[in-house]
Amino acid sequence: MAVSKSNKKKHHQSYISVPSQIINSISQASLESLLHSPKKKQSPPSKITVLLKNPRFSIFLIFVLGFLYMLLKMPFSQNPCSISQEKAGFSTGLSSFRSNSIEKAAVFDEKSEFWVQPDGLGYRPCLDFSEKYRKEGLENVKDRTKYLLVVVSGGMNQQRNQIVDAVVIARILGASLVVPNLQVNVIWGDESEFSDIFDLDHFKNVLADDVRVVSSLPSTHLMTRPVEEKRTPLHASPEWIRSRYIRRIRRDGVLLLRGLDSRLSKDLPSDLQKLRCKVAFHALRFAPHISELGTKLTDRMRSKGPYLALHLRMEKDVWVRTGCLPGLSPNYDEMINNERKSRPELLTSRSNMTYHQRKLAGLCPLNALEVARLLKALGAPKMTRIYWAGGVPLGGKETLTPLTSEFPYFYNKEDLALPGELEPFSKKASLMAAIDYIVSERSDVFMASHGGNMGHAIQGQRAYAGHKKTIIPNKRQMLSYFMDTSLPESEFNKIIVDLHRDSLGKPELRTSKNGRDVTKYPIPECMCNNTAARSSF
Repeated sequence: MAVSKSNKKKHHQSYISVPSQIINSISQASLESLLHSPKKKQSPPSKITVLLKNPRFSIFLIFVLGFLYMLLKMPFSQNPCSISQEKAGFSTGLSSFRSNSIEKAAVFDEKSEFWVQPDGLGYRPCLDFSEKYRKEGLENVKDRTKYLLVVVSGGMNQQRNQIVDAVVIARILGASLVVPNLQVNVIWGDESEFSDIFDLDHFKNVLADDVRVVSSLPSTHLMTRPVEEKRTPLHASPEWIRSRYIRRIRRDGVLLLRGLDSRLSKDLPSDLQKLRCKVAFHALRFAPHISELGTKLTDRMRSKGPYLALHLRMEKDVWVRTGCLPGLSPNYDEMINNERKSRPELLTSRSNMTYHQRKLAGLCPLNALEVARLLKALGAPKMTRIYWAGGVPLGGKETLTPLTSEFPYFYNKEDLALPGELEPFSKKASLMAAIDYIVSERSDVFMASHGGNMGHAIQGQRAYAGHKKTIIPNKRQMLSYFMDTSLPESEFNKIIVDLHRDSLGKPELRTSKNGRDVTKYPIPECMCNNTAARSSF
C-alpha cells in the first residue's frame, strides 16, 4: 500500500498557491512563529523524519524560506512617512491634539471673511524728499567735525523708537551719528549691542545720503569730553534742538544725549517725517541670524494657510504699570496691588483713577476671555491658527485657557522652533522680542491686546506694507457690552462688528489727530496713492 501511495504522489504533484494580499499581510514575526512555533504538538523524532521526507512539506518549506529571504533583502525605509526633519520637528513641537480630519477642515477657513484684507485705496510708500533736503544731505555727510552720541534704554521696541529719533536729531544738527549705545536692560539683564539686533552695514548704507553713521568716534575726538544733556523736554521741536545744541556741538565736537523716549516732537517738517519712515521701515532691518529664524517660524505658521498673530500683554509688570487688575483671583489682585504700593514709580497710567475707571476708559489690557470673545464676534473661525507673542502671562499659561479652548491651534515661538533653534537667543530678551516682531508683522491678521511700543510699530509697518489687516480693539466703547451679561450673543456680535468697521487697518491720515507718530500712521507724509511718486526702496 505504501508503494502504491508513493507512485500516486509521484504522478500527481501538488503546488501551493498563496494570494499576494495574504503574502503582504504576513509579517516576518508571523512567518518565524509559523516555522518555530507550530500550533500542533511536536511529534516524536521519528515522525519528524517522516514529515521532512514528505514532498508537500518540502515544497512548502522551500517557499517559506524563499519568502523570508526576500523580506530580509527588501530596502524598507526607517522613516516610512518620508517627511523632512524640519517638518517633523514642526509637527512634534505643535500641540498633539491635532487630527487629520480637523486639519482638512481648517483648510476651508481660508475662505472666511475674517481673512479679507482692507482696501488700501492704492496707497504705496512715497519718500520723495525735497531738493533742498538732498543738497543739505550732501553737505552733512561730508562734515567731520560734529558727532552725536546717544544712549537708548528700555526694551527692544522702545530702543527702536529712540534710534529713529536719534537719526533725525543728528540730521537736524548736521552731525555724524555714532552707532547708538544700548543701555543694559535692568529688568531682563540683556547686554545686547546694536549689531546683535540690527544689521549695522545695512543701517549705514540706507542712510548714507541722509546722515553719516560711524561705528566709533574718530581719533581726533577720542580725548574730547562729551557734553551731556539731561534736560531735553518732551516733544522738542527742531527749532528748540538747534537753539539748544548747535552751538555746543560746534564748540566741543561731541554731544551726548540720553533718554530720548518721546523727546522729539511728533509733528515735524515733511522731509524729517519721511526720514523717520526711512529709518523705521528701511534702515532698521534685523540682523541676518534673527531674520533667518523669524522667516522659518513664519513659514511654519503659514504651512497650513493664513494665520493670526496676537501680541498678548498679560505679564505681571504690565498689570502693575497700567494700574489694572488681572481678575484671575483675589490673591493675584492683592499681589498686584501690593507691588504697585511698594513701587508707585512703576505706574504709568493715570494715578487719580480707580481700576474700574481705567478699565472703562480702555486703559487696561484685554484678558484671555475678552480676547476670545472679541475674535469670535469678529468672525475668526474655530480653526484659526494663532501665533501669540509676548512673555509668560501672570498665573502661567493656564490663564490662557479661555482663549485656547475657543481657538485650539495656538502656538508661540517655543512651540514652533526645532530643538536648539532658540538656544542662541534664549537669554537675550531683545532678540526674542525681535523674533516675535517678525512673525507678527508678517501675519495675515494682527491684533495687540494692549497698545505698547511693539503694537504701534507693527501697526505702522503693516500700514506701510500695503495696509494689511490689523485689528485695533475699540476698548473704550466695547467693554461696557462685555460686562452686560443679559445681552444675547448674536446682538453682542453685531455690536462688536459695528464698533470695529473702521478699526481693521484701513488707511488713516496721521494729520486727522494731533501728536500722532508718523511711524504708526505713515499717510500722508510717507505714503501716497499717486502712482507717479513712489519710493525706490
